[in-house]
Amino acid sequence: MESLLKFVENEFVEKKDFPEFSSGDTITVYYEIKEGEKTRTQFFKGVVIQRRGTGSTETFTIRKMSGTVGVERIFPVNMPALQKVEVNKKGKVRRSRIFYFRKLTGKKARIKEIRG
Repeated sequence: MESLLKFVENEFVEKKDFPEFSSGDTITVYYEIKEGEKTRTQFFKGVVIQRRGTGSTETFTIRKMSGTVGVERIFPVNMPALQKVEVNKKGKVRRSRIFYFRKLTGKKARIKEIRG
């Protein structure tokens, strides 16, 4: 049964070419929004908190601060509305899921940048 699922994923689910990113990185995601008959592109810029799943079920969570309120959004990698992903900064973190980042504010919420 698993091989059948992998076959269907490989054959029918189209792969999107996004740059490599992991948790701790600051990325900008451009996605399409449909309002009635109009479509527009909106972006969401924030820190990647986690990547979860494999293949067609892979998702990533991004967190940004909107004023004093933290906003998180989960994006499936194979979402048809995703247009492009830009990596703004590479961050150095020791964990793959940085949920502790939610509690941090101000200077404590900074992530060290990897230059290169």
